[in-house]
Amino acid sequence: MYGDIPAAMREMVEPIVTAHGLELVDVEQHQGRAPWRVRVVVDTPAGDGRVEIERCAEISREIGVNFDANDTIPVAYNLEVSSPGFDRALARQKDFERALGSEVQIETRAPIAGRRRFKGTLAAFAQGEASVVVDGRDYRIAFADVAKAHKVHQFTRADFGGAA
Repeated sequence: MYGDIPAAMREMVEPIVTAHGLELVDVEQHQGRAPWRVRVVVDTPAGDGRVEIERCAEISREIGVNFDANDTIPVAYNLEVSSPGFDRALARQKDFERALGSEVQIETRAPIAGRRRFKGTLAAFAQGEASVVVDGRDYRIAFADVAKAHKVHQFTRADFGGAA
């Protein structure tokens, strides 16, 4: 989630992404044995996920140089810069607003009505609260309570170059 990106990391990465005319969606750090994995997700201001691979490579080089110059990551690491993809992360409130009417998967930080995982239709998002319909039941989930969320892409023949 965008709000979970450590401030120092966001301050280092976001200006680079913004300078390329894109928006920072998320930064994930998978620590443990070296090499660590650092994944930076970027998107266009339109939120359409159409980020060319060349732009991701340029951003990756700049972030890597910045990390190395500032000794940001204390061990060997692999840096990935990518667009959100088909099952795009819903990391910011505007990502939820753009996903209205879509099927989503949400995992909460703590149980709501006895569960932490919700897969259903995002019926509404207003004032920092999502309304998700799961098996005919409406669940209200505050944005602040969301640990992870993503849109579920429904593949069609058109996705594979065939007629719909």
